[in-house]
Amino acid sequence: MKRVLTMLAALCLAVPVMAAELGDDGLHKADWMRETFKDLREDLDEANAEGKRLMILIEQRGCIYCERMHRDVFPLPVIDSYIRENFFVVQLDLYGAAELIDFDGEELSQRDAMRKWGMMFTPSILFMPQEVPEGKTAAQAAVAVMPGAFEAGTTLDLLTWVNEERYALDSEEDFQRYHARRIRERTVDLGD
Repeated sequence: MKRVLTMLAALCLAVPVMAAELGDDGLHKADWMRETFKDLREDLDEANAEGKRLMILIEQRGCIYCERMHRDVFPLPVIDSYIRENFFVVQLDLYGAAELIDFDGEELSQRDAMRKWGMMFTPSILFMPQEVPEGKTAAQAAVAVMPGAFEAGTTLDLLTWVNEERYALDSEEDFQRYHARRIRERTVDLGD
C-alpha cells in the first residue's frame, strides 16, 4: 500500500499545473501573482491580513531562468499549491519603469529600486518578515533571498523554511542543514 501511495504522490507531482503566460511587459504571469499599486508597505499589510507571507519575485523580459522556473518548477502541484496557500506574491521587473514605494517610504522606479537593493540576477525572490522595521528597505528587511533559479526541491524547501520561520535566530537548523535533512526524508524525487 505504501508503494502505491508513493507512486500516486509521484504522479501528482509530475503533472504540472498550466505554465504562466507572458504578459504585455514580457514577464511571466502566474495567476497566484497579485496586481497591486506596488506600495510594499500596503502589500505587506494585505499579506498579513490574509495570514500569508509577502514574497517579492523579481524577473526580467527574456530571462531564460525565469522561463525555466515558470515552466518546470512553479507549476508543479506541490509548489503551486504551497505558494497559493502561504504566500502573497508581488512581481517586480528588474528593468521596469513603473513606480513602487519601498518600505523606507522612498518612491522610485522598479529599475532604480533594484539598483538600490543590489539585485543583479533574475529570478530573485525576497521573502519579507511580517513586520519591517522603520527606515529599512526591502532588501535590508528580507529574512531570506533566493538569488536565481533552483530545482523544485530546493525551491520547495526554501518556501517551507521561510513559512515555518526557521530563519529565526534561535533556530538550530540553518537552511543548508534543513535542506539536506529534507532531501534525505523525501519519498519523491524533486530533482533537488
